[in-house]
Amino acid sequence: MNIKNKVIVVKIGGSTLGTNDTTIADLVELQKCGRPVVVVHGGGKLITEWLAKQGIGARFVRGERVTDKPTLDVATAVLAGLANKEIAASINKLGGKAAGISGADGGLIQSEIKNADLGYVGNIAKVDISLINALLESGFIPVIATIGLNISTKKDDPLVLNINADAVAGEIAAVLGAEKLVFLTDVDGIHDDSGKVLAKLSAGEAETLINSGVASGGMIPKITACIKAVSGKTSACIIDGRTPHALLLDIEGKISGTVIK
Repeated sequence: MNIKNKVIVVKIGGSTLGTNDTTIADLVELQKCGRPVVVVHGGGKLITEWLAKQGIGARFVRGERVTDKPTLDVATAVLAGLANKEIAASINKLGGKAAGISGADGGLIQSEIKNADLGYVGNIAKVDISLINALLESGFIPVIATIGLNISTKKDDPLVLNINADAVAGEIAAVLGAEKLVFLTDVDGIHDDSGKVLAKLSAGEAETLINSGVASGGMIPKITACIKAVSGKTSACIIDGRTPHALLLDIEGKISGTVIK
């Protein structure tokens, strides 16, 4: 079965995780309808909560978490452990078939340290979708935690790196040649400088929003990921995941947000 051009990549934001149960139900419904789905998830809010329990503060640069060694340990445990298994288990409990993995599994996400200012944050060097394809072919929804394999040969470097989930979603959608990339967020789309939601954008227009400063903070990696994904035939959209059944409504063209083509 040639599944590549039918795949829907769904990025679930940590800020929308657990606010309602409809995203999990929507994923199961899509699977039952024969739509191959890949889930990429964040867990930023949960990481921050667990860092606080350890007395570790959180710091961000251009929407990305600065990651020292203690933060990397917590991020790995929370993302590849708690957050990942809760999503996979929730899908399975509702009658779907899901397998929770991380970017370190099967060399899925191969990464290098991005820059010293961000610490142990990975820049994606290569995406190997062999494991994703194997899971899709076997009828599973791959649920991917964005902890990547560190390909550095330096002796003291950690084995894994923390990678921005938006960037991972964009890269995976691009390499898969996915039909669609959907960002489920806690906002209703990309806004212009007057606060109005922009329904449609070209990749160039989206990039201008970043360069002009209209798009800022956590929206920057989302827009960058959309631009990466739409370099092929993939369309990308940013919608409010807090809306009941937002994912199904988007697939049916019945929800507003921002579409980038």
